[in-house]
Amino acid sequence: MLLVGLTGSIGMGKSETAKMFAALGVPVYDADAAVHAGRIAADAAVHALYDVGGLAVAPIGAAFPGTVVDGKVDRTRLAAATLGDDAAIKRLEAIIHPLVGKAQLDFLHAAEAGGAHLVVLDVPLLFETGGDTRVDAVVVVSAPADIQRARVLARPGMTAEKFEAILKRQTADAMKRARAHYVIDTHLGLDHARERVAYVLEDLKRREARIWAARKAAAP
Repeated sequence: MLLVGLTGSIGMGKSETAKMFAALGVPVYDADAAVHAGRIAADAAVHALYDVGGLAVAPIGAAFPGTVVDGKVDRTRLAAATLGDDAAIKRLEAIIHPLVGKAQLDFLHAAEAGGAHLVVLDVPLLFETGGDTRVDAVVVVSAPADIQRARVLARPGMTAEKFEAILKRQTADAMKRARAHYVIDTHLGLDHARERVAYVLEDLKRREARIWAARKAAAP
């Protein structure tokens, strides 16, 4: 089974591109949704990380007092508690990454059991977390900086300060493009992006699947 990493900086159109892969029948794991929406798909079960009873609620509440309200993580309060604070972000990542990592493994086993030959792992911080070494190929979604900025600042509650803080944590777009096996430019329209996704899927058939077998062999 071929593992394909899909990534891109904020506002580049990665989520829409992931939907295009899914529309073509590719199983897609959304790491961002797993954390921020609190939902992870594995064996058709839905597990909440941030919701009431979620595995992340207690440790986040202990690490960031005041961020748990009515038994679930208040993402607005959590964002305020970590914005621009590298140490706080690292504490949060230390809580979240192991939970998301297990969920991803559950997804991969389920996809394999379902007969999938290729899966897409939608991971916003793929390069930043070394995730590019755990996939067979990387697809980067990109757009010009001015379009990216306009898209992001149009989001409810987004400010220039928040945008800049997020950018500082992300690998530069130019570097991502240079390290990608494939690049999908989203500023050229949806039809162009769909055509590019179809091309990427066809070209991926030529690639050798090695990483998943190695990951399974290394698992305890």
